[in-house]
Amino acid sequence: MDSTSASDIVIIHGNSHPDLANLVAERLGIKSGGCSVFHKTNRETMVEIGDSVRGKDIYIIQTGTKDANNNIMELLIMAYACKTSSARSIVGVIPYLPYSKQCKMRKRGCIVSKLLAKMMCTSGLTHIITMDLHQKEIQGFFDIPVDNLRASPFLLQYIQESIPDYRNSVIVARNPNSAKKATSYAERLRLGIAVIHGEQKEAESDQVDGRYSPPPNSSYDVADTVEMCLPATPSRTRTISVSVGVPEHPQKVKPPLNLVGDVNGRIAIMVDDLIDDVQSFVAAADVLKENGACKIYVLATHGLLSSDAPRLIEESAIDEVVVTNTIPHEVQKLQCHKIKTIDISILIGEAIRRIHNKESMSYLFRNVTLED
Repeated sequence: MDSTSASDIVIIHGNSHPDLANLVAERLGIKSGGCSVFHKTNRETMVEIGDSVRGKDIYIIQTGTKDANNNIMELLIMAYACKTSSARSIVGVIPYLPYSKQCKMRKRGCIVSKLLAKMMCTSGLTHIITMDLHQKEIQGFFDIPVDNLRASPFLLQYIQESIPDYRNSVIVARNPNSAKKATSYAERLRLGIAVIHGEQKEAESDQVDGRYSPPPNSSYDVADTVEMCLPATPSRTRTISVSVGVPEHPQKVKPPLNLVGDVNGRIAIMVDDLIDDVQSFVAAADVLKENGACKIYVLATHGLLSSDAPRLIEESAIDEVVVTNTIPHEVQKLQCHKIKTIDISILIGEAIRRIHNKESMSYLFRNVTLED
């Protein structure tokens, strides 16, 4: 970036991932702006911007971590501070968008990612740059442009350059929901695919609550109601007779973990967008090992690695976990030597440069299919 265009750009960051912000600023050849974000004794978030942002393009680099609520408040307050200081544009660079997994209605809950999108738009953000959203439809929650970057080129390059004999590999979907992503990787690498089906334990979404309770017995037959709604005809042989009340919904019974596909004597590569609670990955690795996989790799964009994930990975059949640096995980790497990191700051820096110079972003999305 030349000095004339760089004079109108300011990069600031919160406390979520200062290392990534510094890497991006270094690649752009500019200095990270003077912004201080701290917490008072009562845990309120305070933001102080040292440099003038009037009439400038502001890029706030703030990702999601295990301290998601503080990360969000820091971002919102920084954006609002820039808005009230007459910044020309305010772009939120959020490599991992918090609450992105809560993008569907579940029982009596709510779609939290929609609420978060409204808060971000209201705070003053005029553009969002993120990476590998859990569901692409989340982009529709925002009333501002959202660029959803892809980390798959970096992960594909790692497979080709760092996994010995990768041609003898099978791309594995940890569950049927990951099959589209696994298929995309397999097609690009000209490899086969395998899918793991079933559950190790009951999913949280399947737990019984009041919504599954049957209604009280009614005093009339539902079949009578169906018949009353039908026009009078000589014959009612097509009328379906139903028992009294609302039929009970059959309960889901998930089978134990089983593998669809052949991994015997081959390298198994599991791909996903997020690694947080690794128990499901560990259970899947055990199934792959039992089916003869010689090596097991796990590749994902976001490595949250919460709780005792490093210990579980270290003791598991997984040989290597590869994630990008969208989320800081240096502490986890010290606890587990199997975790490796890919730097994606060059992609974020290029996206910022293109947006600032009003260049096309299509180059960053070339050869990207809907299944990615």
